[in-house]
Amino acid sequence: MPKPYPREFRDDVVRVARGRPDGVTLEVIATDFGIHAMTLSGWLKKADIEDGARPGITAAESAETRVLKKRVRLLEQENEVLRRAAAYLGQANLPKG
Repeated sequence: MPKPYPREFRDDVVRVARGRPDGVTLEVIATDFGIHAMTLSGWLKKADIEDGARPGITAAESAETRVLKKRVRLLEQENEVLRRAAAYLGQANLPKG
C-alpha cells in the first residue's frame, strides 16, 4: 500500500483545485502535482464533507464513533464477567443437601 500524502500537501492541492481558472481540468492539476485525477477527486469530496458542503461523516465523527465502539466492546466484556461471577456466586451460596 502506498504511503499516504502529507495533510499539508493534500490541503494545498485541494485549495489549488478549488481556485482553478475556467478551462483548467482536475486532470491537469492532478498531473501537475504528480497524483492521479481520481485521487484528487476523492480529496475534493472529503474536503467538501469536512466543510459541510456535502453530506457525510467527518473525520472527527468517524474518530468519535471508533472510540465509542471500543468503549461499548469493553463495557460488554465487563458486563459478561460480572454476569458470570454473579452466576457462580449464586450457585456457591445454595444450601448443600
